[in-house]
Amino acid sequence: MDAVLQNSKFQIKLSELLDQDWFKIGIFLNVEQYNLESIKIDFINFPKQEDKANGMIKKWLNIDENPTFEKLKLAILNIPKHDLLKKVEDLASGFFTMLSVLPADALNKDLLRMSAELKKYYLKYYGKIGELQLLLKASANVDLIQKFVDLCVVNAANAQVDAVFSVERKDFLKKQMNYTPIPYSEIFTKEESVILISGIAGIGKTWLLRKCLLDWSNGLIWKNVELVFYLECRRLNQHQNISNINELLNVFYKDIVNDINISNDTALFIIDGLDEFKYMNELLNSSLTCNYPIVNTLKEVQKYKHVIAGRVYAIDQYQSLYAKHSDKLTIQIMGFNENGINNYVENHVVEEKKQVVKTTSKESPIAKAMASVPFYLSSMCKIISDSKNIDSNTFLTMTDLYGNIFLYFLREHIIKNNKLVYEIMEDSSNKKCILNICKIAYKLFVENKIIFSKEEIQAFHSDFDKNEGNYFGFIEKIETDLGCYYQFAHLTIMEFCASVYAYNCLSNKEVMANKRLKSCLSMICGLANKNQNSLIKFLVNLNPMNESLPWFSSFRNLFSGNRKIGQTGIIWILDRLRKSEDFKDFYDLFIECFYESQSSFTGEIKSIVDKQWWISINDRKTSYETSCKNYFINHYLKSGRKLSSLYVYKNILSDEEKKLLMQCSANVREVIFYHPINFEGWTPKDKIERLLISISDYLITKKDFEENLLPWIKLCEKLNLQLHNDSDFIKEFYEWIRCSNIKKFWFKYCGKDFRNLDELKNFTTR
Repeated sequence: MDAVLQNSKFQIKLSELLDQDWFKIGIFLNVEQYNLESIKIDFINFPKQEDKANGMIKKWLNIDENPTFEKLKLAILNIPKHDLLKKVEDLASGFFTMLSVLPADALNKDLLRMSAELKKYYLKYYGKIGELQLLLKASANVDLIQKFVDLCVVNAANAQVDAVFSVERKDFLKKQMNYTPIPYSEIFTKEESVILISGIAGIGKTWLLRKCLLDWSNGLIWKNVELVFYLECRRLNQHQNISNINELLNVFYKDIVNDINISNDTALFIIDGLDEFKYMNELLNSSLTCNYPIVNTLKEVQKYKHVIAGRVYAIDQYQSLYAKHSDKLTIQIMGFNENGINNYVENHVVEEKKQVVKTTSKESPIAKAMASVPFYLSSMCKIISDSKNIDSNTFLTMTDLYGNIFLYFLREHIIKNNKLVYEIMEDSSNKKCILNICKIAYKLFVENKIIFSKEEIQAFHSDFDKNEGNYFGFIEKIETDLGCYYQFAHLTIMEFCASVYAYNCLSNKEVMANKRLKSCLSMICGLANKNQNSLIKFLVNLNPMNESLPWFSSFRNLFSGNRKIGQTGIIWILDRLRKSEDFKDFYDLFIECFYESQSSFTGEIKSIVDKQWWISINDRKTSYETSCKNYFINHYLKSGRKLSSLYVYKNILSDEEKKLLMQCSANVREVIFYHPINFEGWTPKDKIERLLISISDYLITKKDFEENLLPWIKLCEKLNLQLHNDSDFIKEFYEWIRCSNIKKFWFKYCGKDFRNLDELKNFTTR
């Protein structure tokens, strides 16, 4: 009789019988009460009592190592409901008779056939995936079974809500600094009913999903799932009138399903590219009127086990639908780990170029930071492999990286020949083509439109209809039952194109007045880089109406756009920004723009930067931000300026942070340590006016203090020190101070304040 419990049709009929008694029965079946409460209030996945009963049965069968019909009977008796027990026994007897008479193969033949055919289909068509699936449609493929590179997967509890592309990228770089990877086996071998996967564009979400398809087909994961269906939102957009799950499957898997109804305990759905779903607002907001049945069909998917992947902002919004769903896992893809990067280079770069790629990713902070993202790593490898000469400037800045990728795809998809970039850019028609692409990107970017119609493009680009074929590669045309729509093949390219248009066609005031363009400011400044060895120079004179670009020839003029009427002088603005909450953002943005433009301290820059600049080293700064600061400080100090303050909030420094600290220590007025730190034999050499060491929360030894902090004390005139109460070298500290050149000090220890040597001496001799 126990065999009937595993029969899906019996479970459905049993759920109808249990009806409102399911909660009490679940308690006597030892299902955790929080699971039952979760099912009770989940009206999305379990709208009816019979759905809730079915959810409870599945939870019981999943947690009980030996579920038996006898346990079910006892649970019903404990309510007690003898009439219900009689109905359940009669139902089970009927199914038991049916199972005894009919061979198992006859009952499950269709299910087994579909499962086998799906696995065969995935192994045949999904074993390889294009490296750059969106842009390089004819690229060499990655073998996901033999050469799948490791991806870092982390908990996504703090997903980014903002949909601004560069903000998402910056937050990704911040999270990249400190995370604990979750092993692949821990995620996909568990029986979670809902898995939400987020990640920035090009990070490898599709790679991971297709790897899952292959592993399921080979019996490695989801062993209790008979059917797995993989669906892409960009394809769902083409079928707005699909009204239910079975119709959906008959469209995308018509040669396999053959009009068979799929029960919700046998199937798992994988939805890829949620951010590309055209009707996402309607999907998220049930109050919105929607005329497209596909939205309700996607809502129906929530009744099944499912995996949904998309950009970070899209998944963050979508997971609000599961606020009370306990059986859910939300993860974020962080790209390749170090082994994954090395394996990719070994498997996909020609032998003579491997060392160049490795050297570039080691020496270029940009290449190093972005190599974990499959889109960027693949692009860099292809650019390096196809180029005769690669120097240190190829990926020096983020703008360099984007510019190289843009021009590479321009040649591959628009121009489609082997001419060198300078030859391509000698043709004025190619310049016009680039500017048109960038205009489309800019107009749509500032309106935050990812998906757009031909009419929306024609509103500002009347010739698009005649030349739309010239833009394919950067822009994709998606045909649907109701007509066509368009989208940029990669959002990274869209953002860069918007920056190129803004640089070539807008004034400084227009740029600064547009809040959406704030995220592009560093890249717009990066286009002002005058390095003749950079390919960026081919993207800055595209507009014949604005050839001289006078407003961007001066770095100062970009920021002077912040001035209000009657306010004169950028120093005045900086002074007030410094006192406002906005200063921190402005300060970081200024340094990033300075680095991207590869500016130097000309007379104009000197007039902007006063003598009160400070540097902070902490866990919140990415390696890219630290590289920007290193570049800025190098020029700042060479101009004869003295740094106001150096703040150090961490004890273990990266090589870039050590370099920054050493640069700053050469000419700084004030140094503040909020953490004990090991300088590994290095000592400062230049005097400082004031030293603050606030480490009362950390107990360090006399040896560590003497080796790492005492050299700083010997160089300062004023000292503020707070030590841990259990420090045992106070007498030695007194002697160090007595023999030093310190003119003024304040020392806090064991709740006491010492402001002169006599007070400290009396305490140590007491």
